[in-house]
Amino acid sequence: MTTLTIVRHGQTDWNLAHRIQGATDIPLNDTGRDQARAIGDVLAETLTSVGARIVSSDLERARETAAIIGGRMGLEPAPERVYPELRERSYGEAEGMLVADFIERFGAGPRDDVPGAESRPDLRSRALRAVRRVVRDVRAETAPAPASVVVVSHGALIRELIGHASSDVAPLPGERLENGSAHTFLVERNGMRLLSYTAVAA
Repeated sequence: MTTLTIVRHGQTDWNLAHRIQGATDIPLNDTGRDQARAIGDVLAETLTSVGARIVSSDLERARETAAIIGGRMGLEPAPERVYPELRERSYGEAEGMLVADFIERFGAGPRDDVPGAESRPDLRSRALRAVRRVVRDVRAETAPAPASVVVVSHGALIRELIGHASSDVAPLPGERLENGSAHTFLVERNGMRLLSYTAVAA
């Protein structure tokens, strides 16, 4: 049994400007670092650090968020605990576009028709592979004791994990996952369950 606390990275300047980031490697801004410290303090109070691990995607905004959280929790992210499979969805030609310009060009519906973008089914498959790899690696170090992992990743990928674990009941229509938000899953032999998620109205 493995408990995953999956955190969306802190804010970047592109988040603030409402630009589509995708796989573009944008660093945290000062607000994002404050958000990472805040969620790190919450997790330090609510999670035991004994036997816990922290991992992240390989994009800078996730790696820095993980380093800040790890510092607050007394955990030290190691270079080998970076997983490219946890990256944000690639948005192809839409990366760097303002959201308003994206809607004007592509519409407000599903984004699977954007040239060069990763499809949502492919993103979900990749996210589940990433979770299985993280759990396998951590269980190899901690079994037979239950494991606890903080995973720092990205909004679209986290949404797909929430959808998978809730049979697509959540997130609810119109909800968004804020930077620095945390979402909890339980991974067992027979699957993945959503224990809690944090969302706000869009």
